Amino acid sequence: MGSKQSSFTEEQLEAFQDCTFFTRKEILRLHGRYRELAPHLVPLDYTNNPDVKVPLSLITSMPELKENPFRDRIVEAFSEDGEGNLSFDDFVDLFSALCETSPRELKTIYAFKIYDFNRDDFICPDDLEKTLTKLTKGELTASEVRLVCNKAVEEADLDGDHKLSFSDFENMISKAPDFLSNFHVRI
Repeated sequence: MGSKQSSFTEEQLEAFQDCTFFTRKEILRLHGRYRELAPHLVPLDYTNNPDVKVPLSLITSMPELKENPFRDRIVEAFSEDGEGNLSFDDFVDLFSALCETSPRELKTIYAFKIYDFNRDDFICPDDLEKTLTKLTKGELTASEVRLVCNKAVEEADLDGDHKLSFSDFENMISKAPDFLSNFHVRI
């Protein structure tokens, strides 16, 4: 029988270890998970850096993501093409940034990208409304959502422009003690 083990060069594995919060064993396990999503697309042999991207629909079907109301936005935030198609590098980046050991600063950067639905580098009231609606699974009325969003902007908007810059968002997150424990994905 042939070997079913992923193969990478030593340099590739070292580079992944240097740029992530994963061990060599965890990187190989991640590759196994990535390959399980699309065995017809993803080769076992990665020594030649194949140009492969797994589509958003397959990534968001993973048990780790499928119940998350932000699954599409999470994947899109990590995809180089912005459409949610992930290369193996993108896949590793996603799970590294959202692992329990990644630092608050990195998680804050990606949380901002995820909540910035219109991708204008600000979290505006519309972005907050979409975020709150996803978080509450539609249990609030439209006027309740607007009220909560207006209050959040009022409290977090430090420069009075009625939207949250990254700096405003970072300041707000620094006051949320459970952000780190809630903003992660286990794989």
